[in-house]
Amino acid sequence: MHSEQSPFAALRYRDFSIITLNQLCLTLGILIQEVIVGYSLYQITKDPLTLGMIGLAEAIPFIGLSLWGGYFADKFNKQTIMKICLFFSFPLPIVLWLLFHAYGLQHISVNGLSWGIYAVIFCFGLIRGFYSPAATSLKPFLIPRELYTNGATWTTIGWQSGVILGPMLGGFMLAFLGRETSLWAVAILLFICFCLVNLLQKREFPTLQHENIWESIREGFQFIWNTKIVLWSISLDLASVLFGGVVALLPIFASDILKIGPEGLGLLRAAPSIGALLTMLALTRFPPTQHAWRNMLLAVVGFGLFTLVFAFSQHLWLSLFSLAMTGACDSVSVVIRQTILQLYPPENMRGRVAAVNGMFVSSSNELGAFESGLAAKYMGTITATIFGGCMTLLVVAFCYFKTSELFKVDVTKNSEH
Repeated sequence: MHSEQSPFAALRYRDFSIITLNQLCLTLGILIQEVIVGYSLYQITKDPLTLGMIGLAEAIPFIGLSLWGGYFADKFNKQTIMKICLFFSFPLPIVLWLLFHAYGLQHISVNGLSWGIYAVIFCFGLIRGFYSPAATSLKPFLIPRELYTNGATWTTIGWQSGVILGPMLGGFMLAFLGRETSLWAVAILLFICFCLVNLLQKREFPTLQHENIWESIREGFQFIWNTKIVLWSISLDLASVLFGGVVALLPIFASDILKIGPEGLGLLRAAPSIGALLTMLALTRFPPTQHAWRNMLLAVVGFGLFTLVFAFSQHLWLSLFSLAMTGACDSVSVVIRQTILQLYPPENMRGRVAAVNGMFVSSSNELGAFESGLAAKYMGTITATIFGGCMTLLVVAFCYFKTSELFKVDVTKNSEH
């Protein structure tokens, strides 16, 4: 079946293509902003913990609201939720612009600037808590079931393209256009996302029949707990990103270790996604779901090993290569997990399952950023990165010994049901 399927099959569905383009623009905007804010704030404060605090400011509201967001995604119209979230998000980069502008005019102190930025990022986390479950649980309604793996691959390609171009654009825009022009560009990108979601055809969704929100959320947790392949795939990804992610520390590597400035930071930040995108293109032809659990464990082993190579590297090209390979390994894991999360949950539970997944896995990026910033402050940047790589490998070893029955699970058979 896979060999006969066109690599572009999912993109032939109009609304799926719109959502993929929306994901690209949204990722571009968020990551241009992330590079600008992270680099600028580190240059002003020279404190690694500020980078961790940015992650924490987004993680707290996102974790707190994700389960409610999942309930709302299953209870109300997913597309309407996405429109409301995007409407409130596009003014926020302008607020960041105002904060940096006020600091430049010496109207606010460094502390005032830092806390103002954390407050804006906190608002992004609030919005994301509702947006993510709605957007994730919408995708399976846009394409037929047999195209879920192909769709998951294209969704990730759209996201990874943004993750490549966003940081590179962010670094170069910061270097050549300045901080304030760049933040206005972010606001325009978020407004384009709002317009794209408004182009989607109106549709109805299967909704929750009962009103008890706590019972509804408990059902989502219960489903994940009882479906071992879903439980372990979420747990593995959470642990590896929490410990192994070095993205939050890249402004320190660019500024103090490799000494390559904001343009170099853009390249470092984009490198994992260049590796991921090239791997994704291969995965449209060769889906990794045939031996899903084995492939996922191997991918996370690779992620941990290349994190260690990056920690020891003193040369830009070796650093870029090792980061690209972490992205390549991570992309295999992402496609398998996304496919599992689309195939296994019942239609009226997808929002809640997406929310639980988002609460743990997506927020692990931000919690990982806080862990990295904290570790870098007290252990040193390079030691903190080595610690993260070693912890990732320990997590895989633990999973390998605890999940022998999952090696026999054939994910591809579930797509025929």
